Amino acid sequence: MAVTRKGVRWIAQVFSAGLLAATLSGQPAGAKPKEGVQDLDPGQKGVVDGVGIASRDIASMADIAIRDLLSRGDIVNRPVPPRIVVDSEFFRNQSSQRIDRDMITDALRVQLNRAAAGRLRFLSRESMLAVGRERELKDQGITDSGTMGRRRISGADYQFVGKITSLDSRNPKSGTYQRRTQIIFELVDLETDDVVWTGEPYIILRASDEDIVNQ
Repeated sequence: MAVTRKGVRWIAQVFSAGLLAATLSGQPAGAKPKEGVQDLDPGQKGVVDGVGIASRDIASMADIAIRDLLSRGDIVNRPVPPRIVVDSEFFRNQSSQRIDRDMITDALRVQLNRAAAGRLRFLSRESMLAVGRERELKDQGITDSGTMGRRRISGADYQFVGKITSLDSRNPKSGTYQRRTQIIFELVDLETDDVVWTGEPYIILRASDEDIVNQ
């Protein structure tokens, strides 16, 4: 079929318009637009997912541990709320995965503090340096004693402790990776070293054909 001069000019105009639009958008002509940043639900499976501890696991394990601990009336329903330290100092990672332990213990402490609604008290041993500096200023008379007066530093009744372990395996023929990860939380009496509560082990068993690095 013959193309008229008018038809040639129309094709040229359409091509030029498409080229200009691609130039302004930063995309090559005919290329698919790039995907931008995606907002994901931290409680759901992510786009990049390996065999190790994922974002959804942190939310899930914290929720399970909190529900279990708050069901213990002998701990949470005392006339005087017990004092608990929840930090990463005694939360050990013996697994093959590198992970920020503070991410787990911070999630536990924040959610547990909110859910306990005053039935438990939480102490911040990480803030002892800040507390010491402020007390020194008060002792030296540089500042007054504050609105609540001088008080003793609170002693802890319990320490929240935990451990992460893992067992890795790989099929050399298929290249499939498999990892069993186990997370255990316990509450230890700081006077007697009795374990007064042990949460049900949180088990993750995952396999993947891709060697995704969890950090």
